[in-house]
Amino acid sequence: MVTPARRRRVTIADVASHAQVSITAVSKVINNAYGVSPAMKNKVKTAIEELNYRPQAVARGMRGRTFTIGLVLPHIRNPFFADILDGLTAYLESTDYQAFMIAGGAARKVEHRAVDALMDRQVDGIIMVAPLASKARLEEVAKEKPLVVLARHERSPHYDSVLDDDEAGAELVVKHLIELGHRRIAHITHQDDSIARPGDLLHNIRSGSYERVMREHGLADEIAIATSFYSEQGGYDGARRLLGRAPRPTAIFAGADSAALGALAALHEAGLSVPGDVSVAGYDNTHLAALPNIALTSVDQDGREMGRAAGKLLLERVEGRMTPVRFSVTPSLVVRGSTAAPAAPAGPVPAVR
Repeated sequence: MVTPARRRRVTIADVASHAQVSITAVSKVINNAYGVSPAMKNKVKTAIEELNYRPQAVARGMRGRTFTIGLVLPHIRNPFFADILDGLTAYLESTDYQAFMIAGGAARKVEHRAVDALMDRQVDGIIMVAPLASKARLEEVAKEKPLVVLARHERSPHYDSVLDDDEAGAELVVKHLIELGHRRIAHITHQDDSIARPGDLLHNIRSGSYERVMREHGLADEIAIATSFYSEQGGYDGARRLLGRAPRPTAIFAGADSAALGALAALHEAGLSVPGDVSVAGYDNTHLAALPNIALTSVDQDGREMGRAAGKLLLERVEGRMTPVRFSVTPSLVVRGSTAAPAAPAGPVPAVR
């Protein structure tokens, strides 16, 4: 059997010959060097497209930029992370950059390895979403690569931050439920392997805001928190624990849409209607929340805008900006059919199966 000959890779010399310019000129265009005329840039880019030339990332990294950035997500199951990725990729479409996505996992050791892998591959900068690492570790990364941290509230002179006003967002939900007439409002919060000041973690801020608003409205005795995870399973487990209380809550505020979906499943399993028996609200306003069969009331923190902002700030860092920037989005509440005024006093609590 004759093995087909492998097609020869197009080289930078081929591009230079095709464009009738020097190899140095092609290199300058590829690396976006200063002083290249628009005419030269257009000539070289046309040759690159016609020859389908792809510079080798490793070689580009040795010379300077690779025009790649790394995106570290905790996992890919949360639909809100998809919104962030959509915003980032939409921003990068008008640039020469591509994003590599990698899962940081649920443990700091795994996240550490993921970041090291991106550095080994010579990415030009890194975006970390809800990282588990300590501030000291994040600053170590930032001293080696431009870094933007998304969804952590601490301040650092070494990296940029993109965050939501989580206190305001949680307040919107709890006040909405109180205004509907609810008093027994419960909350599902998150736990993870983060090393950070508790007040810098978004789930603690949302939980703390829930407790504050409840106390401000004379409802301290009604505070009920299930510490679980921002996942469907976590929301399911948290809701089951809350439904075991007597009397049961008339409303549940889950700190993330993914947890709210799990809470909906637990309520369905217990034979309870939403919002007839129990109102449910989430946080993130993911695309799933808007589906007619879910119709989840949720806080919109505009994940696409957060992803776009993270990409913009990171490329500014790559270009040499050193002063830190904090970009904060203002949340809004999107009210849908999963929340309503509480029904008449509930009868016997249905058994939680």
